[in-house]
Amino acid sequence: MAFITGSYSLYTVFDNLYTSILFGLIWGLLIFNLDRYIVSTIKKTKNFTDELIQASPRIILAIIIAIVISKPLELKIFEKEINQVLLEQKNELTLANKNQIAEQFTPTISALQNKITSLQNDINNKEIEVNTLYNIYITEAEGTSGTKKLGKGPVYKEKLKKHDALLAELQQLKAENKAKILATETQIAQLKGNYETQILNTQPIINNFDGLMARINALGKLPWIPSFFIFLLFLAIETSPILAKLLAPKGVYDFKLDDQETAVKTNVLQNKNLREAILKADYTINDRIYSDIENEEELYTYKRKKARELMQLQSDAFYEHQKNVL
Repeated sequence: MAFITGSYSLYTVFDNLYTSILFGLIWGLLIFNLDRYIVSTIKKTKNFTDELIQASPRIILAIIIAIVISKPLELKIFEKEINQVLLEQKNELTLANKNQIAEQFTPTISALQNKITSLQNDINNKEIEVNTLYNIYITEAEGTSGTKKLGKGPVYKEKLKKHDALLAELQQLKAENKAKILATETQIAQLKGNYETQILNTQPIINNFDGLMARINALGKLPWIPSFFIFLLFLAIETSPILAKLLAPKGVYDFKLDDQETAVKTNVLQNKNLREAILKADYTINDRIYSDIENEEELYTYKRKKARELMQLQSDAFYEHQKNVL
């Protein structure tokens, strides 16, 4: 089970079958040996409380192992439900991403659109002025306003001249503003293109939002009772050897283990006592040896000779040093 869950967990991360199988095999062997060590190192005593205290760290470790093993299996069992949760989260992330990117471009685009509106309003206002002058000189010619004289008199010609001048200004304004509007529309189109490009570049990141941590978080949004019972199943599997070991009476294995540990302990104590006795005897022999040679005249003469030579060498070295300093 550890092999299967470990392989699946790594497969969801790296999406590589061979790497996942290799990791699952290593993980399975690790859990196998760890479980074996946990059970085999529990020593049976006559006091159940002491045994329970001795097994408590191992029970805690078994609970941790049960959680680690059960979680990938839960991810696989509830894969369809998790995919639905992830799909909803991806849609929310997509909308949020579009809104965030739009905040970078919307102010500039709005400003450019306002500029276009302003340029078009200038044209419209100038057209209104031209049309007003047109109506004025037409009604002057008809005699319905102004001097109210029928015909094209001096006043008519003056108003016509103003209309023509303003009409020329209108034509020039239209040409200039249309060029500005076209350039502004090009900038808006470019900004919208950049907006779409940035969305396309960031969308794959959102589409790949289905890693191990994302799936675990999505599992947490599902009802907890099914996952809890799966965890209890693995917890029972992990802790049952330890509980069976605690509840079982002392057996042949326990007696053999006690015999082996006692033999090792006795051998260690014997070796320790033997080394202490050897050391003590060695101290005694050394004391006698040095006491015997303490008063030997030949040894005294030899050491006196060597001490004299050493002092002579030191004096020569000191003399050479002082000479170099001077």
